[in-house]
Amino acid sequence: MARAETTLTKQQAEKRGIDLKFADAQQKQENQIKALRSFIAQGVDAILIAPVVATGWDEVLTEAKDAEIPVILLDRTVDSSDDLYLTAVTSDLVHEGNVAGKWLADTVAGKPCNIVELQGTTGSSPAIDRKKGFEEALKGHDNLKIVRSQTGDFTRTKGKEVMESFLKAEDGGKNICALYAHNDDMAVGAIQAIKEAGLKPGTDILVVSIDAVPDIFQAMAAGEANATVELTPNMAGPALDALDVPEGRH
Repeated sequence: MARAETTLTKQQAEKRGIDLKFADAQQKQENQIKALRSFIAQGVDAILIAPVVATGWDEVLTEAKDAEIPVILLDRTVDSSDDLYLTAVTSDLVHEGNVAGKWLADTVAGKPCNIVELQGTTGSSPAIDRKKGFEEALKGHDNLKIVRSQTGDFTRTKGKEVMESFLKAEDGGKNICALYAHNDDMAVGAIQAIKEAGLKPGTDILVVSIDAVPDIFQAMAAGEANATVELTPNMAGPALDALDVPEGRH
């Protein structure tokens, strides 16, 4: 779960008088499954989860269902039968990628443009769908070409590391026209790598990403990023509404 989502989830829980327990799974599915089983053992009333990948959830979701604990998916979906969870609160991930691609196509206006792509966590629904939407937007624009694409695992550190490898592979970045990152955190890391390579992010290499976190707006104000597609961080409000937990409940 992104930091903004975590903050808003805590705020929503506080408003409704909910005792909220958090588990940081460090972007690992095995840790999320352990946390789910721990919450089931504790007999919690409901579980909210942003699943790190889409597959491999049937067994633990069945355990939650057998324990009569409703599970709500936040931000991401899973490849499981929808009777194993109460509901999913997500955004249109394909549309987000599509908006980013259309912005880039409009911005370069027919000029040749080699794109490098920082994908989200391999197997996660945002990585799959944001890539799909972006590629759909590039169809019919033969001037736009994705020349390198690799996961940056949705983190700044990995985004910087992978961008460094992209720059080395593409003549120090001279062959790169634009970066598309599946989230802003990877873009922020990549911006640092571009600067350290002696290039100007936002000018020498266009930067478009998704989420609209505060740090990307700082980068845009500094001219080091060009566009971000906003993702609402308030997934918890509708999720708690689905559980019929009103604000002000104590």
